[in-house]
Amino acid sequence: MGRIAGRFARVEPRRRARQLMLGLLADLPRKNCWTIAEHTGDATPDGLQHLLARAKWDADAVRDDLRAYVVDQLADDQAVLVVDETGDLKKGIRTLGVQRQYTGTAGRIENSQVAVYLTHTSHHGHAAIDRAPCLPRSWTSDPERLQQAGVPDGTGFATKPQLAQRMIEHALDAGTPAAWAAADEVYGDNPALRSAREALGLGYVLAVSCSHHVPTPAGPVRADRLAKKIPRRAWQKLSAGRGAKGHRYYAWALVVITAANLTGHHHLMVRSNRITGELAYYRCWSPHPAPLATLVRFAGSRWTVEEMFQSSKGLAGLDEHQVRRWDSWPRWVTLALLAHAFLAITAARERQGHTPVDDGTSPDGLIPLTCNEIQRLFITLVVQPVHDTAHRLGWSTWRRRHQARARHSHYQRQAAL
Repeated sequence: MGRIAGRFARVEPRRRARQLMLGLLADLPRKNCWTIAEHTGDATPDGLQHLLARAKWDADAVRDDLRAYVVDQLADDQAVLVVDETGDLKKGIRTLGVQRQYTGTAGRIENSQVAVYLTHTSHHGHAAIDRAPCLPRSWTSDPERLQQAGVPDGTGFATKPQLAQRMIEHALDAGTPAAWAAADEVYGDNPALRSAREALGLGYVLAVSCSHHVPTPAGPVRADRLAKKIPRRAWQKLSAGRGAKGHRYYAWALVVITAANLTGHHHLMVRSNRITGELAYYRCWSPHPAPLATLVRFAGSRWTVEEMFQSSKGLAGLDEHQVRRWDSWPRWVTLALLAHAFLAITAARERQGHTPVDDGTSPDGLIPLTCNEIQRLFITLVVQPVHDTAHRLGWSTWRRRHQARARHSHYQRQAAL
């Protein structure tokens, strides 16, 4: 809170922001303005709703503080910027950007809101540093709907790759140290996004579809057809990183891409599941030569954004907002991401000084604390005492007022006699 305190001109919204973040980190079955207000001792959610809808503060400035916080604690010279989108299931038609659309959250077409997020990943840890809501064409083609939601004039339709590129450029312009970028097929199949990253000198490992056409001296060839020409001796068993059940081993192969007008080092990387034989494909580029093991490691960094979604939704209420306007959405989301970044960075600090062995434990046999465990400790040691103190203070204030009113009534009765 000390990092973002200067973004609030008045003490009231600053206290409300702290109240909201403590509520987001609390162990509540549902996290919205009503439940958080009740948890923190308010009779109504009016104060929190005012913070999100009408109070004067800049959510993008707080976003910049969030990015600086994450970079200060987690940055290294081989950090990866990971992009992905997630859907939040919503009811009704008035929530910003909501419509019936496919979302991986539900695995089917549902009434949902979709947003793109940018995650900063390093060997220290990972946390989100930017966000952008997706406005579908059903919204951008309806001026009345945009006006009701408070969307600024001139805001038009933007694809997910376009939103991703804006966030990446903004992060790099702000001095965010990063050498690589990673994303799934939605972004890897977009040639404009790949070209923009090459122009920035940012290496990438982007998943592409099997129908993706790879340039060759003989003309474009589908990725799946090119993979069939890879000899058996070219495959290597490598780990894409440690998962919940240990290292994730796959068979990998690398195909050099050579074609006219290509600069830098281009490759098609193919991953094979050693059990099912299922293939996955990646377009890779770097300004300098990079070995296969390095590209595999950055390909494996994609899971960090999925872990961020799961953790920030489960622990910090990222998807539980009940806001409808353009200004309110980034306010809730930014504070939720800041709350999650606190957990992620505290977990990273906990891991510092631990040299894990093969089973993931430290030499003393202990597993470093995770975000879930840190949240439980934080609730027990910080949030609950604050809540209890606020409750006691509220009870004391009520008792003093009640006693004062009782004395006043007593004196009035004595005077009447």
